[in-house]
Amino acid sequence: MIGGGPAGLTAGYELLKDNDDIKVTILEESKSLGGISQTVRYHGNRMDIGGHRFFSKDDTIMKWWSDMLPVQGKPSYDDKVLGREKEFAKGGPDPEKEDEVMLVRERVSRIYYNRHFFDYPISMKPETIKNMGLFTTFKAGMSYLGSCIKKRPETNLENFYINRFGKVLYSMFFEGYTEKLWGRHPREISADWGAQRVKGLSIRAIIKDIFSKIFGKKDNSNAETSLIEQFWYPKYGPGQLWELTGEKIKEKGGSILFEHSVKKINKKDGKIVSVVCATSEGEKEISGDVFISSMPVKNLVEGMNDVPDDIMDVAVGLPYRDFVTVGLLVKKLELVNKTDKKTLSDIVPDCWIYVQDKGYKLGRIQIFNNWSPYMVEKPEDTVWIGLEYFCAEGDEFWNMTDEECIAFAKDELVRMEVIKSDAVFDAHRERVKKAYPAYFDIYSDFDKLVTYLDGYDNLFYVGRNGQHRYNNMDHSMLTAINTAKAIKDNVTDKTNIWNVNTEKEYHESK
Repeated sequence: MIGGGPAGLTAGYELLKDNDDIKVTILEESKSLGGISQTVRYHGNRMDIGGHRFFSKDDTIMKWWSDMLPVQGKPSYDDKVLGREKEFAKGGPDPEKEDEVMLVRERVSRIYYNRHFFDYPISMKPETIKNMGLFTTFKAGMSYLGSCIKKRPETNLENFYINRFGKVLYSMFFEGYTEKLWGRHPREISADWGAQRVKGLSIRAIIKDIFSKIFGKKDNSNAETSLIEQFWYPKYGPGQLWELTGEKIKEKGGSILFEHSVKKINKKDGKIVSVVCATSEGEKEISGDVFISSMPVKNLVEGMNDVPDDIMDVAVGLPYRDFVTVGLLVKKLELVNKTDKKTLSDIVPDCWIYVQDKGYKLGRIQIFNNWSPYMVEKPEDTVWIGLEYFCAEGDEFWNMTDEECIAFAKDELVRMEVIKSDAVFDAHRERVKKAYPAYFDIYSDFDKLVTYLDGYDNLFYVGRNGQHRYNNMDHSMLTAINTAKAIKDNVTDKTNIWNVNTEKEYHESK
């Protein structure tokens, strides 16, 4: 198994959990498990790289998570302090006494645009109309009606969004953020990205969600993913789950080799026979009968020999976006909590704040206190935030020193009036390569590469980077679960693996 992220670890665990005849070796190029879903520890505080809500419409995944980390049965620290009432799992663990536990958290996300905060997704509250202004609200409504009457051909992501939200709301809340995220204008990006990530979400879905709350019982089982109001979260962040999975893999006889970076894939008679890894002790060749890859498919193909030129051209040209998180420890935020949601020290209740304003490079702000109070060493005395930036490996932002990057991030928050200039008293930066597989340039020829790789019966590729597909964590896990089943059943057809996250109805019905 190449890669120790969610897909790789799920595949390893699934192969071992009820089978004593399979030997699993996981090759991980870094020193930690979890990939982009790892939890970084820094001076007693923890950073979630990217932010991970544990919510899925697939019962298999929900059960998988809760089997690994049972859902809380007693109040967490902030639940107790604030007197929060919520539904706990009967007989579930007490987060104040036990570590292996999933917390039940409330999802709050907002958009920062033009020095105002809006609900995410956009709601129809009086505050929204006030912040937008009556004239802009009217224009947005007329624009949306126009998009209902005349649909654009969905040849790119811009048209995909305009068809669902109208041009005015698209220009305000999608155009700038999308370009910030991908470094490309939405008209240059395939509509496939929206089809996977947005699916049924639209003004119509938002209105339907609002009316269901007013006139009916709240039920997350049929909510769009972007509209869900509760999610699970490991006490110590997503990395806790994957570190625990790694321990269970080793308990079942599996092997995890850290700092083993796969550089070469050896083939013979139409099969993969071994891989060559760069390690601290020099090159090592590791053989196997079946190979599962969650490494970037670009690097997988580049490591093969005798690849046809047209296939290699696709692999070499596959685009990615890279990612930087800057953690800032501050005494307080200048944002005032005007909601009715109780929080420790009355900070704003957001998990994420999306920065749609084009005047800032910053993409999102995470407030780790709100993900889990156990992510912060002193959750009542300090606020631990993560600032998310999208960039390209080797560009000016990526190449900043830690000090330069932290100063840049701090300056943006001061200009946004989120913090004061003297608020920061500790900081940390993390860089992640190939965090987001991108849907432009030569991606349009990606099917050629898939057809070529599918010709190797004993090679399976899973997860976000393994399939060059911007999957959520649950989708990545499902590709791994389907792969493990195929291997156990001696099935070489990969259709079920590729069918994960392709149905338009996936987010609309359970």
